[in-house]
Amino acid sequence: MPGTTDNRRAIYWVCVLALFTAALANSLRAGAAGALKTALLDPIDAQHSGEMIGTVLGSSFLGFALSLLVISPLLDRVGARRVVLFAAFCFVAGPALVLMAPLASGSVYLLLNLAMVIWGFGWGATEASINPVTATIYPDDQTGKLNSLHAWWPFGIVVGGLTSVVLFSQLNLDWRLAVALPILPGIVLGLWALRVDFPQTQCAVQGVSFGDMLAEPFKRPTFWIFFAIMFLTASAELAPGAWVDVTLSQTVGMPGILVLVYVSAIMFVMRHFAGALEQRFSDMGLLLICTLPAAAGLYLLSTANSPLTALVAATLWALGVCFMWPTMLAAVSRRFPRSGPWGIGLVGFAGAMAIYFVLPQLGRIYDDAKLAKAGGQEAFAALESGSPQLQDVLAYAAETSFQTIAVIPLVLFVVFGVVWLMERNRT
Repeated sequence: MPGTTDNRRAIYWVCVLALFTAALANSLRAGAAGALKTALLDPIDAQHSGEMIGTVLGSSFLGFALSLLVISPLLDRVGARRVVLFAAFCFVAGPALVLMAPLASGSVYLLLNLAMVIWGFGWGATEASINPVTATIYPDDQTGKLNSLHAWWPFGIVVGGLTSVVLFSQLNLDWRLAVALPILPGIVLGLWALRVDFPQTQCAVQGVSFGDMLAEPFKRPTFWIFFAIMFLTASAELAPGAWVDVTLSQTVGMPGILVLVYVSAIMFVMRHFAGALEQRFSDMGLLLICTLPAAAGLYLLSTANSPLTALVAATLWALGVCFMWPTMLAAVSRRFPRSGPWGIGLVGFAGAMAIYFVLPQLGRIYDDAKLAKAGGQEAFAALESGSPQLQDVLAYAAETSFQTIAVIPLVLFVVFGVVWLMERNRT
């Protein structure tokens, strides 16, 4: 592994830029989701456009999951630099295809989903490379460094969210500008990655063979407990984040993306304290503590009807979910070091697939609730835009969808509690 401090710092900051770019893209997609739904999907099928935009947004998570699964075991063979360059390419190609969607005539929905899959490839390639690389160059502080690295995910959400609000609410600019913005940092990422010497991962340095790395998760049945846990933790953190603009914008008197910006700002700060908290409580203890505010926050988001109540609920949700994703990655890296990037990639794959399945279900729950509240498809179609009756229907749909997902952190409370007790009794 390149050993100089300067090279290690350069590697870390390339990883930061890659994750920031992925987050910026996610935030801008979430911020533009309502505009995309109105401009491209409502004309196709207004009664089911909620499920359609949920599927489109979820397609990026499918691309994320597939590229993460395929690239992770091949990281040392392909090389981290090539993987980061592939991510940079996807951050350019994905938004370019979205911009072409209005020209696709009858294939708009198909092209949007394809574009999101490719965009998701970039995110998956990012996670497949930067997490094992960071764990390798900081072997003695994996939880702290992975959390500080992933603090730049919410920072990218903040930048993208505020940009969306300025573009749409203040300047009334076209949604295409928001979609195009991630292309610039994608180009910068590619140029910078060409100049950095990336190391092999910790697994390869220790001499673990390719076959042993692939076999390790199957030799250790407890690995699959963490796989299942990641499915749930991602559903509690990332699915609501992608859903807030579509739903809360109609119910709390402010753009839903601002709620996501506020949550992300809290997460950016808190993740820098993860290392100290992990030393105090252990990784499982930290995750256990986080589940209760996450559940309370999601439930309160379902009943929020003003900016103040939305921000109170969002504070609890943020404090609950801020450590989940990076701490889960560090927990797997620490407990199953011989699984290397493959093990980290598998749990990331579980998280991504969770969102791919959960977002369309949220959309379906939302659509079913709004039609039920309105009294059927014809009654919903008859509601006037901006009318109190329509607002009441949409508020009910938002409440139903968030209350459904609020159950997940309660399940995690039990699961983390069992794992924490089992590990504590073994020490």
